[in-house]
Amino acid sequence: MKTIAVLTSGGDAPGMNAAVRAVVRTACENGIKVLGVVRGYNGLINGDFIEMDLRSVSDIINRGGTILYSARSAEFATEEGMRKAVRTCREYGIEGVVVIGGDGSFRGARDLSERGIPCVGIPGTIDNDIACCDYTIGYDTCLNTIMEMVDRIRDTTESHDRCSVIEVMGRRAGFLALNSGIACGATAILIPEIPFEIEKHVIERMKRTQRTDKKHFIIIVAEGVGLDVKQLAAEIQSKTGVESRATILGHTQRGGYPTAKDRVMATRMGNYAVKLLMNDIGNRVVAAQKEEVLDFDIFEALNMKKSVDMELYNVAHEVSI
Repeated sequence: MKTIAVLTSGGDAPGMNAAVRAVVRTACENGIKVLGVVRGYNGLINGDFIEMDLRSVSDIINRGGTILYSARSAEFATEEGMRKAVRTCREYGIEGVVVIGGDGSFRGARDLSERGIPCVGIPGTIDNDIACCDYTIGYDTCLNTIMEMVDRIRDTTESHDRCSVIEVMGRRAGFLALNSGIACGATAILIPEIPFEIEKHVIERMKRTQRTDKKHFIIIVAEGVGLDVKQLAAEIQSKTGVESRATILGHTQRGGYPTAKDRVMATRMGNYAVKLLMNDIGNRVVAAQKEEVLDFDIFEALNMKKSVDMELYNVAHEVSI
């Protein structure tokens, strides 16, 4: 394999740059030309490439976001858009593509693979919702960002004997909410995977802890449960008498310097992805399981389902009362 491309797609995640760096340097060290694709699949369609070398990726391992930029591509979702991308790859001599992103990005990689362009996916998403992986790039940084911000909110919550209702990211997955809730000692954690009742799982829990002389509270809500956290805060205040405030952490969760774990895992995955392509192996997703890096068939990976750890959920509720 003489030329490969690397792109980042979908929502950005801390550690994506570390993965790009590993892809570029592994390829260069093995005599492979690397084209960086600007703005995801849009760039692949339009031939928006930059040739990358060892120095192109100097001093990016510590940076959040992605130097290649990211975008969602409506055109690539069409048959004509995919044909354009394939033609562009042929024109530039691209023999394989490393795709860094989430499950939507992997569906694009699958579609390219089906059309003769070998692809290897690297899981980069703060949601940690790729089923074949225990861990995705960006998750650890995001989790630590949430923890730090909630700790700051707790200071004022405790000072005023308030309840803070905090919305974290996770449209379809509650992994961030569950683990940040445990790390921050939340009284209640609401996630999309587990049905809940506000009266039973929030109000009654708060009233129970009030009887043990607890006066301030943290409630963590995944955005995917579909609640208006301001309305929830108003309901809590009305039913418990505890002054309540809502905070939506929003896109602050995506940014910041990646943690050591994200940098190391991104580097390992990027190196692994290039080694697969060097051996003419495509149509794969790189995965981390129990600290080991391995790979799965991309079609198999997309059909897997990832469920929340019920034991962990039960632990959270037993120790946060």
